[in-house]
Amino acid sequence: MSNIKLDITKAACFLEAGAVKAFEPKVKAAQQALEDGTCPGNDFLGWLHLPSSITPQFLDEVEATAKTLREKCEAIVVAGIGGSYLGARAVIEALGNSFAWLVQDGKSPVILFAGNNIGEDYLSEMTEYLKGKKFGVINISKSGTTTETALTFRLLKKQCEAQMGKAAAKEVIVAVTDAKKGAARTCADKEGYKSFIIPDNVGGRFSVLTPVGLLPIACAGFDIKQLVAGAQEMEKACGKDVPFEENIAAQYAAVRNGLYQAGKKIEIMVNYQPKLHYYSEWWKQLYGESEGKDKKGIFPASVDFTTDLHSMGQWIQDGERTIFETVISIEKPNRQLLFPSDEENLDGLNFLAGKRVDEVNKMAELGTRLAHVDGGVPNIRVSVPELNAYYLGQLIYFFEISCGISGNLLGVNPFNQPGVEAYKKNMFALLEKPGYEEETKAIKARLANEK
Repeated sequence: MSNIKLDITKAACFLEAGAVKAFEPKVKAAQQALEDGTCPGNDFLGWLHLPSSITPQFLDEVEATAKTLREKCEAIVVAGIGGSYLGARAVIEALGNSFAWLVQDGKSPVILFAGNNIGEDYLSEMTEYLKGKKFGVINISKSGTTTETALTFRLLKKQCEAQMGKAAAKEVIVAVTDAKKGAARTCADKEGYKSFIIPDNVGGRFSVLTPVGLLPIACAGFDIKQLVAGAQEMEKACGKDVPFEENIAAQYAAVRNGLYQAGKKIEIMVNYQPKLHYYSEWWKQLYGESEGKDKKGIFPASVDFTTDLHSMGQWIQDGERTIFETVISIEKPNRQLLFPSDEENLDGLNFLAGKRVDEVNKMAELGTRLAHVDGGVPNIRVSVPELNAYYLGQLIYFFEISCGISGNLLGVNPFNQPGVEAYKKNMFALLEKPGYEEETKAIKARLANEK
């Protein structure tokens, strides 16, 4: 099978001649630092050769657990936040039917996502939906104490046990957590849940090819072996010894850092396929949490075209020239739909009669690229042969390895997220959590003074 392709010509033309090539030694050093484990955050490099380390036996175990859940459940709730759900949701939404909740085939359970917010209405509506249903839970948390996920799991555990009985609930609750420590591990061991381990050296946003992503994806009925095979192929295609001219991850890291140095501070991920909306959300976390630190980093944004051409398109075309675009282009759709002819032709669209809808979409994509480049927006194009598990695996690893290289080029630790803790400290102080007495006193005094 062919690989995804990268076209940087419409981005490199905004830089000085030879600027991308000039990054080659820096890129090679950045990638070598990943390989040697000499970069900041080197205790979180388990994702680097994760695809090639995954065994068929391990995938068989994941698929066996998924089969049990699929047979016993009408619905499965994936409880996790950030990297503990975005990768799984990205793949499930990309490969699934856009109207899955309306066209249930009776074979696949409904996959729900929770534990990623503290919306009372959302959680209440979810528990209402699950009433009277046989449902399972995949609780994904390294610590088991992340507020959003822990709160949700407590609700779901109690409801599952109440509706199905404790013994039956034990068969459909699975923990994906730390090997030895944390509240989720303690609970899983105490209750006797089936569990999978989140490797210590793989951070959440890089964890989609661990059980964090693989188990929910398999539960949704998709081919995790093909997903992993695609990632394995991309791992080889972007290896440290692959020449710069052939290494698309190295080129992508180079051109986006070149654009950043030239004043392009915002990268917009663009897709022309609605199924990729959550892939963009996964990508935003991957790059935002990896690069946004030390008062540095490209801001990752995303748009769904052509939808957002009728809203954000104006800003992209004519707004401040601090942006560049990375476009994911799906070459071949999985279905075929032709434009019909209409006798009255009131909408004036008979000139499209007999054409595939995708042909119109592709011309919209090409026309937009031409317009945006003319408007001063550098364009990077990532071309994907078709939307399937194999190429999604390639796409996932491509952006992961590019992110590691790019973060090292930027001079930050791509694998920590110190800023994520700031809101938690304030929230716990405001909620008067035990152990936060001094913080509670300080924050209440601050709020009183602000009135």
